[in-house]
Amino acid sequence: MSASSEEFAALQQNLRAIWPSVTLRSIGDVERTVIVVHSLSFDVPDHLVPTFPAYEERFLCLVLSLLRAPRSRVIYVTSQPILPRLIDYYFSLVPELDTPEARNRFEVVSLVDGRNLPLTRKLLARPGAVERIRSLIHSPELAVLLPFCTSPDEIELAVRLGVPLFGSDPELAWLGTKRGSRRVFAEEGVHHAAGYDVEGERDVVAAVADLRKQRPRAQTAIVKLDAGVSGLGNALVDIARVDGTLRNAIELEDSQQSIEEYLEALDEQGGIVEELISGEGLTSPSVQLRMSPAGQVDIMSTHDQVLGGPHGQTYFGCHFPARPEYADLIALEGLKVGRRLAREGVIGRAAVDFVLVQEDGAWQPYALEINLRCGGTTHPFFALQALTDGSYDPLAAEYRTGMGDIKHYAATDHLDSPLYQSLTPDDLLDVVAERGLGWDTEREVGIVLHMVSALAVAGRVGLTAVGDTLDDARSRYYAVKDALDTAASRMP
Repeated sequence: MSASSEEFAALQQNLRAIWPSVTLRSIGDVERTVIVVHSLSFDVPDHLVPTFPAYEERFLCLVLSLLRAPRSRVIYVTSQPILPRLIDYYFSLVPELDTPEARNRFEVVSLVDGRNLPLTRKLLARPGAVERIRSLIHSPELAVLLPFCTSPDEIELAVRLGVPLFGSDPELAWLGTKRGSRRVFAEEGVHHAAGYDVEGERDVVAAVADLRKQRPRAQTAIVKLDAGVSGLGNALVDIARVDGTLRNAIELEDSQQSIEEYLEALDEQGGIVEELISGEGLTSPSVQLRMSPAGQVDIMSTHDQVLGGPHGQTYFGCHFPARPEYADLIALEGLKVGRRLAREGVIGRAAVDFVLVQEDGAWQPYALEINLRCGGTTHPFFALQALTDGSYDPLAAEYRTGMGDIKHYAATDHLDSPLYQSLTPDDLLDVVAERGLGWDTEREVGIVLHMVSALAVAGRVGLTAVGDTLDDARSRYYAVKDALDTAASRMP
């Protein structure tokens, strides 16, 4: 074990001791510090690069929840400076926090570096910035680093800062790969699709032939790159057209990638082949888990995912909570996975994706994959908790605010149009305010924006629309879309 590995292990051991004091919810009079580094420290498609700064802002709503505790401090690290009006916007969502005292407990450290590199790597290249963050930590013994995901870069940053990481050792990353997911599902008795591990194109051809024998009625197989994210590493295979090669039988989910590039990536990282599940009532929910340093597993939420793209494999958004007729079912299956992750030593947030179909009048879940990181459903739930101080009951499939009211939301990172590039973040904030589409603190319903910085550069914005019912939430969502469409159409 290297010196840095030993230091990291010691920090993580300390996290177990201090966890009750630094838990990531509003707590009492404890002088904790949370360092937020929302870094996409993994390979992502090139077309997402312009939106990197916007992704890094997705945890800003979490800041509000943390600052509710009167002595908590937040250090928020970004590649590019955050628009001052955007910070004003988030504080305005919780008027009681919009005070000089609360704002003094929130520090932003921006590197002013827009290069196509993970944020954590940029930070590590700047010892002065790391030292500045260290100097802002008031009580190092009660501090924690909160990443989006973990890689060796996050481990090095934790060691340099001398604070533990609310995340797992990268050596456990195999649990979040496609092959690792199938292994966990098989060993923990979680129902999943028929399929095989593959190392490259030749293995896929053989696996499809075996799948045809095992599942004679199967018409389509799905290939997944082992480290693919958001469905963009997926490809569909017409089983009947496979004749020793995949070229004439495969269709990619990522329209920006060629078949040759995809097969090259498959040869490099391997992946899996599975039967593509189809049937009555097909739906694709997910379960969000939290594994504490003490090994406790919590079901944080369930969502119905909104999928799109060429073949319906790309994540675009979610509805919360998942439908009550199966939310408890997938929560119980997700709990099996969470307990295995905890036994392996996983710390932090993870999600399990499913597809469900109705078989003989009952819902049958098929586990698809484990995402060993925060994801597209993490920050909408952070936003809801920050603004309503409530919690989710996985057995009742209900979220209740601190006042006991039931809430739902519809959320996306993909409200986009080429026309929106004519708008600036200020335009968006003006439109939302003028239309009365913001957050209603009295009723605890309304809109929370995120990824605002992606508007002018990519014509894209994210939002979480909270309502008393899902229909209410969706109507608020579409009200924002209508407002943006109207504003963009008026631009010259």
